[in-house]
Amino acid sequence: MIGAIADDVTGATDVAVALRRNGLRTLLYFGVPEPDLPAAEAVVVALTSRMAPAATAVADSLRALKWLRARQVRQVYFKYCSTFDSTSDGNIGPVLAALATALDADPVVTTPSSPRHGRTQYRGHLFVGDQLLADSPMREHPVTPMRESNLVHLLHAQLHQPVGLLTHDTVRAGETAVRQAIQQATARYLLADATTEEDLLVLGRALANAPLVAGAAGLAGGLAAATGSGRPPEDDFHPSGPAAVLSGSCSARTLEQVAELLRQGRPAHRLDPVALPDPEALAARALAWFDSTGADGPLIYSSMSPAELRQVQDILGVANSARILERATGLIALGLVERGIRRLITAGGETSGAVVAALGVRGGAVGTEAAPGVPWIKPVDPAHPLLLLKSGNFGGPELLATASGPDS
Repeated sequence: MIGAIADDVTGATDVAVALRRNGLRTLLYFGVPEPDLPAAEAVVVALTSRMAPAATAVADSLRALKWLRARQVRQVYFKYCSTFDSTSDGNIGPVLAALATALDADPVVTTPSSPRHGRTQYRGHLFVGDQLLADSPMREHPVTPMRESNLVHLLHAQLHQPVGLLTHDTVRAGETAVRQAIQQATARYLLADATTEEDLLVLGRALANAPLVAGAAGLAGGLAAATGSGRPPEDDFHPSGPAAVLSGSCSARTLEQVAELLRQGRPAHRLDPVALPDPEALAARALAWFDSTGADGPLIYSSMSPAELRQVQDILGVANSARILERATGLIALGLVERGIRRLITAGGETSGAVVAALGVRGGAVGTEAAPGVPWIKPVDPAHPLLLLKSGNFGGPELLATASGPDS
C-alpha cells in the first residue's frame, strides 16, 4: 500500500485521484484517522500544514507518518503543491527533511511536475504553462508570492543542505539511467526534471521501491502506474442532488470560474468581512439570503482580486481576515447541509479545509474526476454530502458551473 501525506485538503484530493486513475483503490482521510483501514491499495492523509508554522507542519506530518507506518505501507509519498507554494523557510523543505530522517531515506527524489495541470520542471526551473514560475500569476500570490523559478535554489534555502538535479537528459535516457544517477548522487535531495507524462512514468518505475518520494500529483501517478492496473476502479456512486458552491480562493483561475457563474446568472451572495467582521453574523446573513431566494445551485463566495484581498488584509489583518472567512464558511456549509444540500463544491485549499472540519468529515472514497485532479468524494458518513474540493488553480472556466449543475 502507498501512503501519502498531503499538506492541504485540495492537494490531497489531487494526489488521491492520481493514484486512483492508475488503478489503485484509494481512500482519503482528513487529518490523522483513528479507525483501522478498509481494504485499499492507497491511502491519503490530508493535513492543513501548508500555511502552518514549520514546527507545526513537521509535527503533524510525523504523526501522519507514524499512523501510516503502523499500517505497514510500503512507500510514503509527501505531496505538496505543483506551484511549490512555500517561503524561504518552508514548509516543503522542513517536512521533507523530517520524513527523510524518520524513514532513513537517502537520497530522496522529488519534483512538482504535473503536466496535466501545465506544471513542468526543466533544468531545475518550474514552469506554469509557458511561463517561468516567477513570471506567472503566482508571483503575486497574496500569501506565498513565488518570485524564484529555480527550485534547486528554493529548496536549498529551506533545507540548508545540498540539493542535486536529475537532468532531463537523464530522465529521457530511461529508468536504468535514473537509477544509476540516484546511486551516484552525493546530495540527499534530488529534484527531477520532467516535462511529459512519459517522464513521470520513467521516474515512477525507477522509484517504485524507494521508501520516500515527494512532489505534486504527477509523480504519484507515475508511482501508481508502476504497480496499478492502469484502469480506475468502478465507482459506486453518481453525483446527484441539490448543489451549492462555496468559493474562497483568490487564484486567477477561480476568479474566472466565479465570473462564469455570475455571467450565467447563477444566484450569488458575496461575503464581506470588512462590512461584517463577525463570522457568525456573516454566516447568518448568507444563510438568510439562501432561505429567501430558494436558490438552485447558488454561489456563496469571498473570492476577490489580489488588490482587493490586500485591502481587506490591511484593514483586518492577514490572520484575522482568514479566521473570519474560514469560520463563516464552515458555518455556512453546516447550514446548507441542514437545508438539504447533497453536493457541496468548494474552491480553495483553506476554504475546503474549513468546510471539511466544520462538517466533521473523517474521510471517504475517491470517485470520478469533474476535472483533472478534482474528484468527487463520497464521505464514509452517509449524512454528509458528496464533496468536490477544488484547488484554486485547477479546472477550466466552467468547472464550478458544470459541477453544480443538474446531476453532474
